Amino acid sequence: MHSRTPLAWGHAVLASPLELLADHAFLEQKAALNAMQLMTRWPGGWCPGWVETLTAVVRDEAAHLAQVTRILMRRGGKMERLHKSAYANALRQLVRKGGEAELLDRLFVSALIEARSCERFIRLSEESKDTELAKFYRSLVASENGHYKMFLDMAKKVSPVKEVNARWETLLEEEGKIIENQPFDFKIHSGWNQN
Repeated sequence: MHSRTPLAWGHAVLASPLELLADHAFLEQKAALNAMQLMTRWPGGWCPGWVETLTAVVRDEAAHLAQVTRILMRRGGKMERLHKSAYANALRQLVRKGGEAELLDRLFVSALIEARSCERFIRLSEESKDTELAKFYRSLVASENGHYKMFLDMAKKVSPVKEVNARWETLLEEEGKIIENQPFDFKIHSGWNQN
């Protein structure tokens, strides 16, 4: 990542845990749907184990959705019908359309979201004074990191290494700008400036 989330962000978003958990639940749902869409859009796959790898991601994300929803509901929160992620939408605007380039960018966007989520879960586990939430966020770090690496590895099988490396560097730079320009909110992918 080209930018790091300050520790103060974790402390600030934890001030409204129900809003944060509701946002998190939607993100897990969208992550599962993203993996399903990759299989639907490119059913033949682009590398050995394509379907098996993506179905494993769907299972992981669905399990995380169940976990976060249980915590949310037990604490009196609920998921609303509508949810938007300005961060994810801005990343998706970077995806080129058509063929191999689109697949490469979709895999990179997936990797970026997982990497940023991993970093955010580390911050939340470090900053939470709530033992249950700290343990929960810490438990997600290895999975998010694994998904990030898996999407990146899949991307490396789609295009030549030189193109992959150049595009990845470009998208890393753009992701850094996008996350820094997000407004602060009680969301996993919000910005950190509370002005």
